[in-house]
Amino acid sequence: MRILQALPALHSGGVERGTVEFAAELVKRGHESFVVSNGGPMAEQVRGQGSTHVHMPIHRKSLASFGQILPMRRLLLTLRPDIVHVRSRMPAWIVHLALKTLGPDQRPAVISTFHGMYSVNPYSAIMAKADQVIAVSDCVRDYVLEHFPVPADRLTVIQRGVNTAAFRDRAINEQWQQHILGRFPQLAEKKIIMMPGRISRWKGQLHFLEAMARIVRQRPDCHGIIVGGAEPGKERFLQELEKERTRLKLTDDVTFLGQRTDMTNLYLLADVVCHMSTKPEPFGRTVTEALASGTPVVAYNRGGAAETLQACFREGLVTPDDTGAFASTVLGLLDRPRTEITLPERFLLQSQTEATLAVYDKALASRPEHSR
Repeated sequence: MRILQALPALHSGGVERGTVEFAAELVKRGHESFVVSNGGPMAEQVRGQGSTHVHMPIHRKSLASFGQILPMRRLLLTLRPDIVHVRSRMPAWIVHLALKTLGPDQRPAVISTFHGMYSVNPYSAIMAKADQVIAVSDCVRDYVLEHFPVPADRLTVIQRGVNTAAFRDRAINEQWQQHILGRFPQLAEKKIIMMPGRISRWKGQLHFLEAMARIVRQRPDCHGIIVGGAEPGKERFLQELEKERTRLKLTDDVTFLGQRTDMTNLYLLADVVCHMSTKPEPFGRTVTEALASGTPVVAYNRGGAAETLQACFREGLVTPDDTGAFASTVLGLLDRPRTEITLPERFLLQSQTEATLAVYDKALASRPEHSR
């Protein structure tokens, strides 16, 4: 098959990383893989793994983006993809309007993925117009069925898969460890409590600081690390977090590491990974990655992150927004020997790839005019 994935950009985040990993899997399986976006640091990775990246400014949530309809039409006529997989609303609109100008024999099948609980309005409804729709978790599926006109037989739940080979059965890289402890000596000889995720209010970094204040009062040998960068427009919230760290007297106990490219080693360095989103998160990629590394995870019992823990690490579940209970759960896990954590098959990258390809086949089979 010839497959085109469309998303706004390739900077950071679960959607972007999932797109890149899936593109690599497509190439491994002999498919022709294309990604269209406004680019970003991960575009080079797309190209290096054998896919073709097409730069197109389809990222702006504004009327200006509709100027990309004709370029998208030309791209579709040039590539003639079998499948266009739209992963965000503005790219979905651009693809939808471009396809309206093509004849039935020129149109690919369209797949959309609901990566989140999108606001219920006409702008979001475009994601429901695809030939087949994917939801990244059961909670997203339920939300889509409740709020959007998607028949149940056109909706498939496919969890984002983790490439366990990148995390499992690895020892921490000693040279890397020496480097990071040289740069952040305050981490040495400490129990590391890690909070991964981009700097955003709803990701829960304020809750993490509150929990860390409780943790270090009982265990001064603990140190918190917040891993994730501040995207454009979020710099003010990062400053707010730094002020709150000072107010809680955590300057020596919590370190901001910023955006990192060494997550596999950081998961191994951490003694506990925290997930504290203040609203239901559709999936929670850091949860599955940490568990794939064998590192315990503590998370609020809601959203897609909870679905993962309910499947394989229930002892990490905490009542939502209860930072006291969260701190107690973290402390309890620190005193327990690590046990083997096994991810169910549906959370593996291979399963995600096979399930997505099955959805592609289903979409093509329902389109008799699709001759390729």
